[in-house]
Amino acid sequence: MELFDRFWASAVDIAWGQPLVYLLILSGVYFTISAKFLPFRALKHAFNILRGKYDNRDDPGEISHFQALSSALSATIGMGNIAGVAVAISLGGPGAIFWMWVAGLVGMSTKFFTCTLATLYRKEDEDGIEQGGPMYYLEVGLGKWFKPLAIIFAICGMIGCLALFQVNQLSGLLEADYEIGRVSTGLVSMVLVGIVIFGGITRVGQVTSKIVPAMFILYVVSALVIIATRASAIPDVFVSIFSGAFGGEALIGGGAGLAFKEVMITGVKRAAFSNEAGIGTAPMAHGAAKTKEPIREGLIAMLGPFLDTNIVCTLTALVIIVTGVSAQEDGVLMTVNAFDQALPGIGRILLTVAIVLFSVSTMISYSYYSIKCAKYLFGKRVGGWYVYVYLASLPLAAVWSQNTVLNIIDTMFAFMAIPTLVGALLLSRKVVAALKDYFARMNL
Repeated sequence: MELFDRFWASAVDIAWGQPLVYLLILSGVYFTISAKFLPFRALKHAFNILRGKYDNRDDPGEISHFQALSSALSATIGMGNIAGVAVAISLGGPGAIFWMWVAGLVGMSTKFFTCTLATLYRKEDEDGIEQGGPMYYLEVGLGKWFKPLAIIFAICGMIGCLALFQVNQLSGLLEADYEIGRVSTGLVSMVLVGIVIFGGITRVGQVTSKIVPAMFILYVVSALVIIATRASAIPDVFVSIFSGAFGGEALIGGGAGLAFKEVMITGVKRAAFSNEAGIGTAPMAHGAAKTKEPIREGLIAMLGPFLDTNIVCTLTALVIIVTGVSAQEDGVLMTVNAFDQALPGIGRILLTVAIVLFSVSTMISYSYYSIKCAKYLFGKRVGGWYVYVYLASLPLAAVWSQNTVLNIIDTMFAFMAIPTLVGALLLSRKVVAALKDYFARMNL
């Protein structure tokens, strides 16, 4: 295990250098400028699509727009928002939150482009069902010469989309607070997730469309109550975030001894884990949406990073910083302690319920992503057996260290981001052309 841990620690350092951070940020900026901010002007239209105004059950695909967004959000609004933010603050200081905001905002355009492409370039599987995702738009949109990039994405997606961090953090919390064994948590998670995922993306969409709104409201309301009770401290919190991002400790290497680039990398890395913009996971869910209009799905997907990072992650960060809890190695316990300190007695219970919902919903959605990558590589029949590998990984990850689990996921996400963004950049003109055509037809 020591050799295993060292390998992934070295791998993540290689994968997450400044070039990847610049690729994620600058790609989002490029997408925003090339689309001339048009998607942002259609937010009202996006919510009309979300509420089902344009749904047609005869359209190709497997799930509704709302179910597609719920499936994608159930993967993004989860432990990345609770434990991931705590890890970002403990490793990069408050300044890391600023770079999470930046990544979230530019990630909206990235999500729009990648998820539009996932619907624009779909490919029928053995059962005649249209499938979408980065591996498909790389192969179908760019041709056979880019299939190696599609294969790299799928291989890394099989591993990166194992719900290792979710079950690891959940098992750690339940062990610390309720003395429930880590393996027991892993086994129960395996059974619960298995019941849902054997029903395919249709059942995943049905379950997540019910869980996501409930867990979102529960968590947001609880955080807002805490923030309201300590409103006088909020201005100082924002000062610490901005000074940590551009000056003070971040620039001179004070505090935790961090340099500016380390704060930026930490923030962007944790934002990528949280909202997954540019990583390529969400396009796999949105690529299953019932629609003949790819732009509509891109507009729906664009809402994800803002809801995830710029709202939910910000609330978590404000709660952690305003309560002044000390940094801990285990990210989830840091956030739990903040809620418990602010709302004695009930805070810990509320957050535990939210964490269980967050974790289980993410495990469900990640299973779809991971197995979809396996089916792309090995075909539906053979790739379908990967479901058992996915389920078996849950009890294993429950007993691994937090750092090892994060390093595995971060490394795989890095190597998923490269083909995802390369394909999106090369096909960006197709998206812009489709966007202009759609806006003209809809008189937007």
